[in-house]
Amino acid sequence: MKVLVVGSGGREHAIVWKIAQSKKVSKIFCAPGNGGIASLAECVDIEATDIDALADFAQKEQIDFTIVGMDDPLMLGIVDKFQERGLKVFGPTKKAALIEGSKAFSKALMKKYNIPTAAYEVFEDPAAAIEYLKTQSFPIVVKADGLALGKGVLICNSFEEAKDAVHAIMEEKKFGDAGNKVVIEEFMEGQEVSILSFCDGKTIIPMVSAQDHKRALDNDQGLNTGGMGTFSPSRIYTEEINDYCMEKIFKPTLEAMREEGRPFTGILFFGLMITKDGVKVLEYNARFGDPEAQVVLPRLKGDLLEILEACVDQRLHEVKVEWEDHAAVCVVLASGGYPLSYEKGYPIAGLENFKDAENMIIFHAGTAKKGDQIVTNGGRVLGVTGIAKTLDEAIKTAYQGVEKIYFEKMHYRKDIGVK
Repeated sequence: MKVLVVGSGGREHAIVWKIAQSKKVSKIFCAPGNGGIASLAECVDIEATDIDALADFAQKEQIDFTIVGMDDPLMLGIVDKFQERGLKVFGPTKKAALIEGSKAFSKALMKKYNIPTAAYEVFEDPAAAIEYLKTQSFPIVVKADGLALGKGVLICNSFEEAKDAVHAIMEEKKFGDAGNKVVIEEFMEGQEVSILSFCDGKTIIPMVSAQDHKRALDNDQGLNTGGMGTFSPSRIYTEEINDYCMEKIFKPTLEAMREEGRPFTGILFFGLMITKDGVKVLEYNARFGDPEAQVVLPRLKGDLLEILEACVDQRLHEVKVEWEDHAAVCVVLASGGYPLSYEKGYPIAGLENFKDAENMIIFHAGTAKKGDQIVTNGGRVLGVTGIAKTLDEAIKTAYQGVEKIYFEKMHYRKDIGVK
């Protein structure tokens, strides 16, 4: 089979890495890919959001199966476009991807179908949002309604901070059109757990648990990022919690989407908050998480491609999904200054140290190939994943890997996995 993966980050590298292990695959393409993906797949110079050019390419190359890694093309309707042309593609349709594309939509869905979440209000007028904030207690959460690269969620500790957040999102358009509406919701206290799940519209199979670290600095300080590291399994996500989520959150969400005429096929990502009042949904994503994919996929037994094909063919109930009984930890190496401004083009040293490593995988996120050299080309540059019997050993393994890599102004957290 010829497979096309759409995207260019660490998540897409993890997908390509896992797909490359399938006996069914003869060739992998990745659009646009990155410096690390280039060692496993042929990188194609087409932007992930150019859905017409991607469909043309898939037809011309007679691609058998396309996997969409990123959120933006899903919201643009890449799945609909490919389906119209008779191309087999994995991911939700534009109507179904709205569960991630609009926080106002997802909150209304949860309210309608009694899926536990934080109390909230939605505003299209900044003045009305600010009036509402005057009546609230703090901290409070202000969210851009649309996609904002994981950075559109602002936790505000005072009225002044919240007012500034509304101003930045709705008037300064810090996140572009994603800020046409804001969702203001109660601040939930607890630990956040990520559960990714395979869906075929009718059946849902959750993957193993993961937890990520969103803040740029140690001890959860600094600005929110797309994720500075992640680990699997979570130390707090028990079988009992999973059973509760299956009955009260996972199955009801899939059923709700079907009821709304938006059947969901693809990866449905549940951002959960384990609070003293029970488990509540923080957010939904419509694709693999990044960097969650970098710890979950190394724990998957068997052929990922076969599972994704079963999702598209609506026969997920026939597939047995199994997991390794070990732990994985991913430490993100970022460019200095991320998530604000940072420089690109620095050579990366030390990658040759991992050629035969059995318990470490280097996933490239923001890298490019320049001649024979791999250079930095983004905010999050690499994900160093360590695998071991226990979480504590996996943390140690990941940081041993980190010590072997260097690029100028390299920045990473020293407490990944310690929650």
